Order: sequence, then structure tokens, then C-alpha cells
Amino acid sequence: MTVGVPRALRNLLLLLWTLLDCGLGGSAQGPGEWTPWRSWSRCSSSCGRGLSVRSRRCVRFPEEEPCWGDSHEYRLCQLPDCPPGAVPFRDLQCALYNGHPVLGSQKAYRWVPFYGAPNQCDLNCLAEGHAFYHSFGRVLDGTPCSPGTQGLCVAGRCLSAGCDGLLGSDALEDHCGRCGGANDSCLFVQRVFRDAGAFAGYWNVTLIPEGARHIRAAHRSRNHLALMGGDGRYVLNGNWAVSPPGTYEAAGTLVVYTRAAAEETLHAVGPTSQDLLLQVLLQEPNPGIEFEFWLPRERYGPFQAQAQALGWSLRQPQPREVEPRPPEPPAGPAASPPRTPTPAPDPCPPCPDTRGRAHRLLHYCGSDFVFQARVLGRLRQAQETRYEVRVQLVYKNRSPLQALEYVWAPGRCPCPPLALHREYLLAAQRLVSPDGTQDRLLLPHAGYARPWSPAEDSRIRLVARHCPV
Repeated sequence: MTVGVPRALRNLLLLLWTLLDCGLGGSAQGPGEWTPWRSWSRCSSSCGRGLSVRSRRCVRFPEEEPCWGDSHEYRLCQLPDCPPGAVPFRDLQCALYNGHPVLGSQKAYRWVPFYGAPNQCDLNCLAEGHAFYHSFGRVLDGTPCSPGTQGLCVAGRCLSAGCDGLLGSDALEDHCGRCGGANDSCLFVQRVFRDAGAFAGYWNVTLIPEGARHIRAAHRSRNHLALMGGDGRYVLNGNWAVSPPGTYEAAGTLVVYTRAAAEETLHAVGPTSQDLLLQVLLQEPNPGIEFEFWLPRERYGPFQAQAQALGWSLRQPQPREVEPRPPEPPAGPAASPPRTPTPAPDPCPPCPDTRGRAHRLLHYCGSDFVFQARVLGRLRQAQETRYEVRVQLVYKNRSPLQALEYVWAPGRCPCPPLALHREYLLAAQRLVSPDGTQDRLLLPHAGYARPWSPAEDSRIRLVARHCPV
């Protein structure tokens, strides 16, 4: 009687025999394996730009293929700028051969770099005072390929760094600013602005939010693009003055402004560190302004809300005016002696009481703008009073405020009155005429206009928390 081998044990023995037979009789397949990367070396330079290197070793059996990939990696290292007068790295390498004879001659020379040879990563040195150069082999790794370029020489080749910092890498930033990305973390905003009125002045085109990249705007007309920073100050073409073409710094990036014939363009790589407002200064009907930029996905929703709240019309800058002065009496010996005028009674009736927390809450929550301002001028007319103010601090705004604004109050005797050269907290409403030709800041009768003080500043900040959403 024979004892049978259990099926499970028999299958295990068969599997072990198959593996052993393949290991002895067959040939090994696939490449070897890399050891872990060693640490990065010190930078090849003590100042300026240089490179670091790290290496790994391929472990394989004789029958295996070599490992796939590189055994060395080089990355760019950026150090503080070299001090003025420092000797360049290539000059130092050429100077090592000063006083040494070459070309089988016993004559010695002084050597300086020569950049006209075919391979810029060879140590080509010119004999000072002579018309020939000699190649002393390769330059040391980390030597700049040539003055003014970004490439560095590595193993006799000129390599540039990718966005990952590795020399020879082809990794590029996508439009969202991610190294090696696929433009999937941001959205492309591209539109044509055709809205505008028929009268000359500044009109809003678009808000360019913080974080925008690859910004471009262009048009063909006699109008001019204008750019305003988040502080209300113009970067380009503001206050009815045309800026020259050139490069301007704004919101942490450089804006390249060009104007040729009837075409005008703005370019900026970004990212912007704060919001910018793109406007157009109309001198003729708007044929269309193309603009585009890339925006992080998480900023797109707030951008749409801000753009809708911004609206397209903007208060038009107006020439500054001063109050007319009364004519001076004629000078001369016949002039009568000055007489003390009898004070006339104030024709303005007393203003209603506007004190209290309820009044402050009502006007703060119902207003379009709340800001601190200094009164610079006043012009009284029959139907209204116009104040020229300098905006100093903004608590609430539904569209950008300029540094200098006009605030209108109804009647020749506004309530409450504003004194010249005093600072106030003002709550104003936006009033746009039906035809769009007037866009004003209105200070309502018996509205919120209180002298600024630290205590009033604290109260208005507290009120802001209690407005209904």
C-alpha cells in the first residue's frame, strides 16, 4: 500500500523546483538596482552661482543589464553675490598655467580666458599680448559657460537648470507656477472688454486678483490702458498723464508696457502680490480690449464676486478747484481805512442730532463706502456742497477708492458740516446717474460724518461685526 503525498505539499515542491531550475539554467532578466543617493556635496563656488553633485552606485550580477538612469545628479546652488573685484572662476583656472611653457616651447606666458573657441566648456586661454590661444582640457565643473549666461559646465557640456534646480533637467513651470505641472491647478481667464461710455474718462476693464500669472492686455486705438495698485495709486497712465513705454514694478512683479503706432500692450509674468485694477482712459469709442491671465482655482470664485461688485463705471477724475476769494480793495492813498464788518447771522439752520450707536450702525451697514479722510477743499453751490478729500484709511468699499476723491453733500448747508483740514470718518453712498455720465460719492443729509479719533475708530470697527449678511 503506498502513501500518497498531500496535494498542497506536492504543489509547493513543484513550485520550488521550477524556481530553482530557472535560477540555474536561465539567464537573469532586467537591469540591476541603484543604491540610495548619497548626500549632496558642497557647492563648487564660495559665492555667486555654483553646483552640487550627488552620486549612487549600480549593483548588478554579471548577467544583468546596467541600471537605467544616471549615476550622478547636479543641482544649482545660489550663494550671496561675489564681492566687487573678485576674480572669476575661469580666470583663476587660466592663471594656474601662468609661467608654464606649452606647445613644446620653453617660453612661458600669462593666460586669460578666451571665449571665441567652438567648445565653451573647454579651458581655452589666450596668451596675453599674443594672437593665439591654447586649450588646457575641460574647465572644472560649475564654471559658467560664458559671461552673462545662466548655463554651467558639467563634464564638458553646458547645462542649464530646470525649474527643479537640476542641471540638464527639462522640467518647466506650468502656467500655474508648478514645476512639471499640467496647468490643472489654475484656470485661464480670457475675455474681451467692449463696455464703455461715449465720454472721455477712466473706465474699469477688469480686476487682476492677487496670485495672477502670465497677464496680458492689448488693444488697438488711441485710448490708453491704465493700471492702478491696491493702494489707489496709479502705476501707469494715471491722473490724465500718459506714461512712457518701459518696465514698471507693480504688486511684486514687473509690468512691460509697450506702445507702437495704434497698438498698446501690457505683459507681466507674475504672480501678483496684491490686487491690481486695469482701466482704460477713453479718448475715442472702445473697439475692444483683450485681456487674459491665469488664476489659482481657489481664487476664481472670489474674483468673480469682486468683479461683479466692482461694476464697470468709475468716478471720473475732475480738475481740482478752489473756492473763489473775495476781491481785494484797491491799494492807494485814496483807499478808505478798513472797517470791521458786522458779522452776519449764519443762514444755516442747526443740524439734527446724529449721535448714538443706532445711527452709526444704520449708516455703516447701509453705505457703500466707509473711510477716514482729510478735508482739503470745499465748494458751496446753490444745490449741493462738494468736498475734496484725501482718503487715508478704508474700512468698507464696494469698488476701489482713489487717493483723492470728491464727496457731494445735498444743499448749501450740509449736515453735518465738514471743516477744512480736519479728519473725519465718513459713510458715503454711490450715486450713478441713469445715463452713466455721473458717478458720485454722496454724503446723505444727517448721515455719518464724525471727527476721527481712536475711540471712534474702535467703535466703527465694532459696528462692522453686527451688519446683517
